[in-house]
Amino acid sequence: MQFNWDENPDLNITPLVDIMLVLMAILMVTAPVMEYEENINLPQGSTKKATHKVPDLSVRIDSKKNIYIKNEKFNFDTFADDFLLQSNKYPKDTVVYIKADKDLKYNDVMFILKVIKESGFSKVSLVTNG
Repeated sequence: MQFNWDENPDLNITPLVDIMLVLMAILMVTAPVMEYEENINLPQGSTKKATHKVPDLSVRIDSKKNIYIKNEKFNFDTFADDFLLQSNKYPKDTVVYIKADKDLKYNDVMFILKVIKESGFSKVSLVTNG
């Protein structure tokens, strides 16, 4: 029996690749569905502690650039200074809603938004009709 060292045996790895692809597909499908349950005993909290409600502030702008905060009317040109003086009445974590007329220019609404943000309010939202 003579052994030939020049022969290269061909390895057929196609079945191995097929099985690995099937196992990987099964893992990808089942992994997001699996949930692990941890038994954690949480301490009892105090039920008597009352949280304070943070007031919200509504800034309304009509089509003639008149600005209203509650019942007060402000001029668009002097709003930056007026709002800076008025902002001291409210805590800085107050939620501010801007309700602007749809006929106003984008630049005008962004000016109001910038003035409110520069006054220290971080929770500012634009209110739409939808």
